Amino acid sequence: MPDFDLEAVTRQLRDAGCVFAEDEARLLVDAAGSPAELAGLIARRVAGTPLEYVLGWAEFNGLRVRVRPGVFVPRRRSALLVAEAAALARGNPPHTVVDLCCGSGALGLALIDELATGSDPLPDLFAADIDPVAVDCARENLADIGGRVYQGDLFDALPREIRGQVDLLLANTPYVPSEYIARMPPEARDHEPSTALDGGPDGLDLARRTATAAPAWLAPGGSLLIEIGVDQIPSATAVLTECGFSVRIADSPELGATVAVGTLPPATSGR
Repeated sequence: MPDFDLEAVTRQLRDAGCVFAEDEARLLVDAAGSPAELAGLIARRVAGTPLEYVLGWAEFNGLRVRVRPGVFVPRRRSALLVAEAAALARGNPPHTVVDLCCGSGALGLALIDELATGSDPLPDLFAADIDPVAVDCARENLADIGGRVYQGDLFDALPREIRGQVDLLLANTPYVPSEYIARMPPEARDHEPSTALDGGPDGLDLARRTATAAPAWLAPGGSLLIEIGVDQIPSATAVLTECGFSVRIADSPELGATVAVGTLPPATSGR
């Protein structure tokens, strides 16, 4: 590996306003195979390209998840949704899991990785997104674990044969209210697709559509997990309750994350 000047790289990034300049410098130096390649990586980052796009991957829940320009970058806070799904799965091993609005496929990938440490058989994983760029990216990330990825609008993308059979439905629907999009950091606002950010007037448009359609796709006793903002708890709770779910709210101050967990009643007899 070439002998790069880490301090010089750090200074360049710090001068460009990168808050975590030293950490980013290490990652860029590790990724570069030559001075010319490093210069190109630095130039892209200084110009405002998100670090994850420059590197080609994002760290999520201990995994390196492939990302590419135009694909939503998985956030650290979404680890709460994965943890809540894993806890449900350990209590009642699922046969079928769906990652809806999957983006890069990070949530489904992380959940299967969590469950792979146990002795129960791994569930079938299905993922879907409306964005063809995200679908291609998710297919790369989920190929090694046999995940099947489909393109389309929410449940319209999924195969009919799993209707009524889904045990866990992970839905990281966009939940930023439309009026707040302009106030988001430029790395998100200018580089990530608006379909992955804009949740409508109150941020819950896609969450409502998902909750309304989900009972027909979930198995008896199945659960829907949706990431929301803390100020959306009352509205999200009401939406899920109206759709027939019992609701529990999980939050993590450390991650700055909130997840609404809706669970359907179990079957009255055998499945």
